Amino acid sequence: MVFPADDKNLPDVLEFIGRCLDSISCPKKARIQIGISVEEVFVNISHYAYDKPGGSVTVNVEATPGMAVITLIDTGFPFDPLKKNDPDITLSLEERPIGGLGVFMAKNLMDEMTYEYKDGQNILTMRKHL
Repeated sequence: MVFPADDKNLPDVLEFIGRCLDSISCPKKARIQIGISVEEVFVNISHYAYDKPGGSVTVNVEATPGMAVITLIDTGFPFDPLKKNDPDITLSLEERPIGGLGVFMAKNLMDEMTYEYKDGQNILTMRKHL
């Protein structure tokens, strides 16, 4: 499904993914982890991928009894979030720079994340073993 890249659409994105996960009786813990990961990535795309309103995010879900694969595709600025250094979570909140926790959480909640830039598209794929 294609969604406008706007935070207001996050509930619709999560509902769409939830319906796909319902079809395979996805365990609650995995559903929560997937939801948090998708939220963090979708919000980042909404805030940073485009320099003006009107961009979109394509959300693909492949759900099988043993695996959920969620792919988010946008045509915004090329950006590989997986190359960003993980935040130093040993620092106090006052010492830690703002940002970077969302992708860090997603990388730790999902079993695998891959990124590629192809044909003018950012393609981020997240896999969760069920």
